[in-house]
Amino acid sequence: MASGPTDENVESTKRHIRGLVNEISDLSKSETPAAEYYPAVLQRIISALAAAGGAIWLVDDEGSMRLAHQIQLDPALLQANNEQAQQHGRLLTRLFSQGRAELVPPLSGSGEAGGESNPTRFLLVTAPLVANKQSVGLLEVLQRPDAPADAQRGYLRFLEHMTKLMGEWLQGHTLQQVSTRQELWQQSDQFARLVHENLDLKDTAYTIANEGRRLIECDRVSVAMLKGGNARVVAISGQDSIENRSNIVQSLNNLATRVVRSGEPLWYDGSMVDLPPQLEEAIEDYVDLSHGRTVTVLPIRQPERKTEGDMLASRNETSETRTRREIIGALIVEQIETQLSRSVLEGRVDLVYEHACRALSNSQSHSQIFLMPVWKFLDRMTWMFRGSALPKTLGILGLIGAGLLAMVIVPIDFDLEGNGKLKPSIEKNVFAHVDGEVQAVNVKHSQKVNEGDILVELKNRELDGQITNIEGELLTARKKNENASYNLNQKGLQPSDKERYKSEEAETKTTIANRTNDLNILLEKKEKLQRTSPITGIVTTWDVERVLNARPVVTGQVLMTIADLTSDWEVEVLMPEKRMRYLDLAMEEAKKSGKGYLDVEFILMSEASVYYKGKLYPEGIGQRAELDAEDGAVVKLRCIPDPDAMSNIKRFPGARVKLDVKCGKRSAAFVVFQDPIEWVRAHVLF
Repeated sequence: MASGPTDENVESTKRHIRGLVNEISDLSKSETPAAEYYPAVLQRIISALAAAGGAIWLVDDEGSMRLAHQIQLDPALLQANNEQAQQHGRLLTRLFSQGRAELVPPLSGSGEAGGESNPTRFLLVTAPLVANKQSVGLLEVLQRPDAPADAQRGYLRFLEHMTKLMGEWLQGHTLQQVSTRQELWQQSDQFARLVHENLDLKDTAYTIANEGRRLIECDRVSVAMLKGGNARVVAISGQDSIENRSNIVQSLNNLATRVVRSGEPLWYDGSMVDLPPQLEEAIEDYVDLSHGRTVTVLPIRQPERKTEGDMLASRNETSETRTRREIIGALIVEQIETQLSRSVLEGRVDLVYEHACRALSNSQSHSQIFLMPVWKFLDRMTWMFRGSALPKTLGILGLIGAGLLAMVIVPIDFDLEGNGKLKPSIEKNVFAHVDGEVQAVNVKHSQKVNEGDILVELKNRELDGQITNIEGELLTARKKNENASYNLNQKGLQPSDKERYKSEEAETKTTIANRTNDLNILLEKKEKLQRTSPITGIVTTWDVERVLNARPVVTGQVLMTIADLTSDWEVEVLMPEKRMRYLDLAMEEAKKSGKGYLDVEFILMSEASVYYKGKLYPEGIGQRAELDAEDGAVVKLRCIPDPDAMSNIKRFPGARVKLDVKCGKRSAAFVVFQDPIEWVRAHVLF
C-alpha cells in the first residue's frame, strides 16, 4: 500500500518537470525580450531541478563574463573587489573556455593566490550556452551537494538539454541584435552624411534636431547656440519655425543657458537630488511646461583639432582638457512618452553629440567668414559661365546691355505727377468773426444762396452781458451829465462850486464818449454774429445743419463753403516740392519757345479711364511751399481745364484728381530712376 502514493508523487513530479520543459521550449521559440526571457527560463530550470539558485552569464564584446540574471546568488560573488568573486569569475572563465557541461564540488579550488575556486557550499552544475556554433555564455545552477552521483549526472544531462533550447533563443536573439545593430549603423551613417552635408548653420541645426530624434528614438531634440553669453534655441525637431516669445521656448533658453554656464551635462530623470539650485529652478520651470519625463542637456564644445599622425589623441584626452574647450551651444534631448533606458539613451545621444559638435563647429566657422553671403551668391552665379550655359549668358548680358544703353539714349515723355482736386474758380469760405455758439443754421447742403443772405446765427452771452453793462454805465453817465449841466446853470453859485460842476460835466462827457465808442464796437461784433453769404452760389459743405447746430465756434473757424458753380472751374494740384526744379525748367523752356504754358493731363478718380487735358500758366504756380498731411512739402498749382473737357465732366467740387504736367522729354533711364537718383543726391552725395 505504501508504494501507491510514492509512485503517484513521482509521476506528479515528472509531469511538473515535463510542463516546465515545455514552457522553456515555448519561451525559447518565442520573441520574448531578454529582460523577460532570462528570469522566466532560469526560474523554471531551478524549479525543475529543485535547486537553491542559479545564474546566467554572458560574454561581452571584450571577452568578460557579464551577469544576465541570477536567483539566490551570494551577494559577495557580485562584488568586483571581493576575492571570492574574483576566484569564482576565473572558474567561470575556465568552464566557458572548455565548452562542455561540468560539475564543480562545493568549496573546491586550487587554493593558490590568483587561482580559481567554488567558494559556495553548493554543487555547481554548469553548461555552456551555444549560439551559431559559438559559446556565448554559461548557465550555472546551485544544487544540493548531497545528491547521488546518478542524480548529479542527470542534472548535467538536463542542463545540457536546457542550454540547447536556450541556444535556439540566443541564436534568434543574436540575429535580431545583429539586425538591429546593422539598422542602427545604417541610420548613424545616414545621419552623419546628412549632418555634414550642409555648412549653413541654421540648416545644420535643423538636420541635427530632426534626424537626431529619429536616431535616438526619443520624443524631441532641440539645438541651442550660444549668442552673447546666452543660449538661444535655433532648432526644435518637428517644428519649421520657433516662436521665441512663447513661454516654453523662453524657459528652454533659460535652462540651456544655465547648463552651458555650469559647463557640466545635465541628466534629469525626475529626481533633483544633488542638482545646483539654479539648475533645479530652471529644470522645474521647464518640465512644468513640457511635461518631459527625462531631459538631457549637453553643452556642445568645439571639437579637438587633431594634427596628422595624432589619431590617438582623443583616447588620451583627459576630462580636464575636454572641459577647457570652448562651448558653442547645447544639445537638448527629451523623453515625454518614450522610456529608453539610461544606458541605451547614453549610447545613442553620444553618437548624435559627437557629430553635432563637429557639424555645428564647422558651420559656425563657415558662416563667420568675411562677406560669406557675397561669396555664396557669386559661387551660385558661376554656373552661368560654364559649359553650354556660357553662350546663353553672354546673349542675355548683351540684351541687358543693349536695353540699358537704349534707356540712356532714347528719350521719352517726362511727366510730373501730383494729386489734386476739381473746384470752381469762385469759392469762398464763411468764417466765424466772433466766438459764440450756433443758434440757428438757415441753409442746407446744396442750397442756393444770394450774396448777403444770413447763413448762420450765433449767440454770445458774454457779449450780450457786456453790451448791457455798457448801456447801464452810459445811462448813468448821461444822468450825471444832466445833473452837472443843471447845477451849473443855477444862479448864485460859488466860484468853487461852479468849477466843480464844470469839471464834473467835462468828465461825464468824456465817459459818455468812451462808453458810446465801446458800445458801438460791441454792437458791431453783435452784428457779426449773423454770418452772411459772401457770394451768390450754393452751399457745398456736407450736412451743414447737423455739423453746426448748437455747436460752439471760435474766431477764424470755417463754418461752411459757398461756391459759384456757374463760374469757370480749375484743378488745384499739390506738387511735391522736390519736383519743382524740373517744373520750373520746363516752364522756362516753354516761355523761350513762345508757348507760355505747360500742357497737363488729368483723370478723375471717380472715372479713371477717361483722360482730360488742360493748361498750366506761370501765374498758376504757387510761390511758397506748404506742408500737407499726406504728401509732405508741396507747392500748389492752379491748372485750367480745356472747355471741351469741362463740358464732359460731371462737376463735383472737391472731386479727387491725379494730374501729370508735361515737362518735355528726358532719357528713359532718368524718367524711370528719377526718385532713386534724387534720393542718392540728397542722402548720399550731399
